[in-house]
Amino acid sequence: MDQMVYLNAILLPSDGRPPSLVELMLSPMAHPSNPASYSNPPAFMPHPEVFMDYIAEIGAGAWKYQLVEALDGMNKKFANPYIIFYPTVSRDGMPFPVNKCVKDIQGKAFKEPHAWRGNIVIAKYRDDPFTSMIDASMADFAILKNFLLTHGCPHQA
Repeated sequence: MDQMVYLNAILLPSDGRPPSLVELMLSPMAHPSNPASYSNPPAFMPHPEVFMDYIAEIGAGAWKYQLVEALDGMNKKFANPYIIFYPTVSRDGMPFPVNKCVKDIQGKAFKEPHAWRGNIVIAKYRDDPFTSMIDASMADFAILKNFLLTHGCPHQA
């Protein structure tokens, strides 16, 4: 149970390179010396920070996530929703660069105060984002483009 698990996720680099698939590492959230800490189904901590340039080295506290359970106008949720991981704490305290990939998707709708910043990692899941992540593919990117077109980054306090 203490082995890492990898699954395909989509990386949106901030420097304008095209989106690509990456292997997102997941580690068990239970401690091997305490069998009572295991959940059923097992919970995993994703490590999107591996793909986030300039992020502070404080683990999960340096990033946040946004769930994408439906697109605007849908009356049912996705059977397999998405989770967008984005950096929030940089090594030097400076803001992350605007994500050029998302800026290009948003075009004239882009608004600097609501810009997605830094490298963004997007995963897919069933039921619960931390117990049932599944592989994403580049085919998912078309759906995610529709979300990113009309949604800025959540407010960062």
